[in-house]
Amino acid sequence: MPSDFALKTMNAVHRVIQKVSGGRAGWQVAGMTVLELTTIGRKSGQPRTVLLTSPLREGDAYVIVASRGGDDQHPAWFLNLRDNPDVQVTLKGESARPMVASVADAGLRARLWPKITADYKNYAQYQTKTEREIPVVLLSPKASPA
Repeated sequence: MPSDFALKTMNAVHRVIQKVSGGRAGWQVAGMTVLELTTIGRKSGQPRTVLLTSPLREGDAYVIVASRGGDDQHPAWFLNLRDNPDVQVTLKGESARPMVASVADAGLRARLWPKITADYKNYAQYQTKTEREIPVVLLSPKASPA
C-alpha cells in the first residue's frame, strides 16, 4: 500500500506537471478527468487540497473513488468530506466551485462500481487488497440559495 509520503509525493509531482505546462497538462490521467478537491480538515479546520481522478460522471456529479491504492485506511480527504460535505472542486481552466459530497449508498454503489471497474481495472484490484468496502463519492454542484 502506498505510504502517506508516497501519496503526497505523487500529488506534488502532479502539481509540478500542471504548473510547468501552464495548466495544459495533468488534467487527464488514464482517460479520467483530474479534479482538484478542497476539503476542510476535520482536525485542523484548515483547507486541504488534493488532486484526484474521476472515472465517470453521474448526471452533473463527478464520481471519485476513496481507494487509497487498496489500503485498509480511508484517505484523509474522504474522512474530511464525510465530516463536512461542503467542498470546492476545480477543473481544468475553471475557477473553484462549491460542491456537496455524498457517499454513495449501497444501491448506488452497486450500480456504479461495475461501471467504474469495467473501464478502470485498477479499482477492482484495489478492492481485493483490503477488507474495507472502498467508498464511491459523488461531488454535485451546490444548489444556489433561492
